[in-house]
Amino acid sequence: MDGFNIFIKVHKRREIKHILITILQHEIFSSQELRGTINISYPGRFDSIVINSQIENSSDIFNFTFINGKKISYPYARMSIWKDDLGNRKDLEFIAVTKHLPLGDYSNAKFRVTIIQEHKEIASDIAYIKILK
Repeated sequence: MDGFNIFIKVHKRREIKHILITILQHEIFSSQELRGTINISYPGRFDSIVINSQIENSSDIFNFTFINGKKISYPYARMSIWKDDLGNRKDLEFIAVTKHLPLGDYSNAKFRVTIIQEHKEIASDIAYIKILK
């Protein structure tokens, strides 16, 4: 193994997750609340955090209903949260709901969270779940 490949392997082991999304359930049913957390450890400056949800082979979406214990009504699959709205918080808790009904036994869904600075993606993380019939 040459020096370059050793560098790549060591670099990957030391990779730090600057943002982490955790979904508490791995499977949910339609209309069941999905609970998640986002932890931010990015030391630099950034403008916003974006949470995006997608349901495979579907135009259905998750609606965000709570952020950090506050009830919201956000009927879109992509939600931006300004850093100023976060204040000094390094974590977010959210609840989302979908009315998606799988055509088969289940549908796969993905939640992606991203740190944005000046229209550029700085860091991201992904979590997957199944929506059961």
